[in-house]
Amino acid sequence: MPLLPDGSEKGLKGHFEEDFSVRTRIGLAPRAGHIDRSAPYKRIATEEAWTFPALVDAQMKYLQSGAAPDDDSLKMAGLFARMPSLQEMLLDLGDLRLSHMDEFGIDRQLLLLTAPGVQVVKPGEGTPLSREANDIAADACARHPDRFSALAAFDPRDVAGSVKELDRALGTLKLNGAVLNSHWQGHYIDEQEYWPILEALEAHDGALYIHPTAPFNAPHYETRGFFGALGGFPHDVWLHTMGLIFSGAFDRFPKLKLVIGHLGECLPLHLYRFDWMQGNADNRAGLRGGQPPVKLQHPVSHYFRNNIWVTTSGVGWEPGIKFCMDVLGPERVLYAMDYPYQQSSDEVAAYDRLTISDEHKKMLMEGNARRVFNLPA
Repeated sequence: MPLLPDGSEKGLKGHFEEDFSVRTRIGLAPRAGHIDRSAPYKRIATEEAWTFPALVDAQMKYLQSGAAPDDDSLKMAGLFARMPSLQEMLLDLGDLRLSHMDEFGIDRQLLLLTAPGVQVVKPGEGTPLSREANDIAADACARHPDRFSALAAFDPRDVAGSVKELDRALGTLKLNGAVLNSHWQGHYIDEQEYWPILEALEAHDGALYIHPTAPFNAPHYETRGFFGALGGFPHDVWLHTMGLIFSGAFDRFPKLKLVIGHLGECLPLHLYRFDWMQGNADNRAGLRGGQPPVKLQHPVSHYFRNNIWVTTSGVGWEPGIKFCMDVLGPERVLYAMDYPYQQSSDEVAAYDRLTISDEHKKMLMEGNARRVFNLPA
């Protein structure tokens, strides 16, 4: 053990214990090296990103062709492609990823095709790339059945192709739900022409994970440095989630499961106000391009407590986690790391030391993920 300047191991121990106590009291993670290697639960991380070479190549060719629309999500793909260390981790579904999982004590990853995914490539290429993505993901799960599960990719621009591919991916390939990298050129899945996709997911009991992408019309975010996680990402998922609720999608598909990350992008904090202000959009004529009014069957909070789950990706913060468990229910909050964009032994250790019951901790880290995504026992 290294010594403090006074030469004492006792001094070092006291310093550490004081530091640990202060960090725990204010809700920060302990220092590195305190992951519980014999925890009485499996750590299932439920928002773990990956990609594959053909998709990166298709994104870059379209971006550089001059034929692509002015799409900030596609530009984001170009930014990611210029980060070799990030690409190395995203592209690996073998030894490198498994070594990082072992380092951080992660027993299973739920693989999500990273943003912006297949929905920004040249029209007509998205569905074939979805098929390739789902075959690769299924192969990784077959090679490492105790370590990987995966969500299916689909290109929402091709509704019929998406339904067919979801039938194959969730039926034949036995993937565990689907991932949508939020809007595509300003379109959202609450628009009724895309509802056959929601119908297919409900029929398969497949959860839909909406992951952030660059916000639509992003310059006002970019000029302030809020393009990503500081603003644009959460706001985009906020719009998508609230759009689904107020479109009546959950009344039409009452068993549809929606999962959103980053502690619900702050949405749970506003449940009281959403219910109070529901009349601003509920049963109001002329919205969505002049459509007839949609009257919801329930308060907004009902859908959060019956159709929506949140993951903790990137927010290893005890007060926030406990708040979401309190207002949504402990069965509606799932652990996620957000690999490789955010990874820390400090953060994993914070979960081990959450001051919640053993039952709720096991639900958070393992049980809820198994139920929502139909994972193997």
